[in-house]
Amino acid sequence: MAMSMKKQLSGKKSIRENVLTIKKRAPGICGDIFVYGFLLAVFIVTFMPFWNIFVLSLNDANDSLRGGFLLWPRAFTIDSYVAVMRDARIFPALRVTFLRTLVGVPLTLMVTVLLAYALSQRTLPGRRPLTLFFIFTMYFSGGLIPSYMVVRSLGLIDNFWVFIFPGLFNAFWVILVRTYLEGLPDELVESAKLDGASDFAVLFRVILPLCLPVLATITLFAAIHHWNSWYDSHIYTFKQELKTLPAILVQILNQFQMGDMLSTSQQMAQEARRLPVSSETIRMTVTIVATVPIILVYPFLQRFLIKGMMLGAVKG
Repeated sequence: MAMSMKKQLSGKKSIRENVLTIKKRAPGICGDIFVYGFLLAVFIVTFMPFWNIFVLSLNDANDSLRGGFLLWPRAFTIDSYVAVMRDARIFPALRVTFLRTLVGVPLTLMVTVLLAYALSQRTLPGRRPLTLFFIFTMYFSGGLIPSYMVVRSLGLIDNFWVFIFPGLFNAFWVILVRTYLEGLPDELVESAKLDGASDFAVLFRVILPLCLPVLATITLFAAIHHWNSWYDSHIYTFKQELKTLPAILVQILNQFQMGDMLSTSQQMAQEARRLPVSSETIRMTVTIVATVPIILVYPFLQRFLIKGMMLGAVKG
């Protein structure tokens, strides 16, 4: 009898403890639900427009005229992708864009790291005026005409290096790397120099191995810049073989938009020579073709990107 009473009392006590534990954890559980619900809502709001673009690129042009938000293609077709990919300018432009990214990213990274390392040295003469000068360029520029005159005077018009040299320096990237370097312990550099290491040895053997997060961040920024850039190709190059992929995609889009403004007889005459696509589906297809390759790179650098941005923002 006594044993059964003890079991009942212990059972009631455990139930009471569980209830108290749940009550204590309730605010935390509610907070987690709110946070994850908010993040889910943000994901839906940001992802659904891109998904709608992808669906419209796979939808029939005539069916797309009905409008509405589509979660999946009502009339599946790849005619828009065929129309874009069969253009003879696509693959040469893809080669130029890939080569530009492959060459431009390492060179930009090298210039950024070397300049940031110099500015991070407190013994550098004129360190503060130089930093302020570089920051000034973030907010003010000479404009398009002076920039074009400088590029022309350097002989870079219709030259592949026009995609590389003018964009080697970016003040924001330099400040980001410099701030990261200033957060590293001074004892590392001092101990290396006591062992007889030069500045280049300190940079390449001590500093750079510790800078993978911020270097990955700058790499991603530079890759996105070179891959998506089209305006410099439009302004500084006239040879068709030097046009980048985004510039060619803009040309294709403009051609189809001009086709929508043709007279009815001209449209009927062209209808037999082209696929059943419209400027709307071509615009969506161009968006997907231009953005998907660089999006596929992002997951591999995401953890470095977040860490680099956070650590580089610790100091001002």
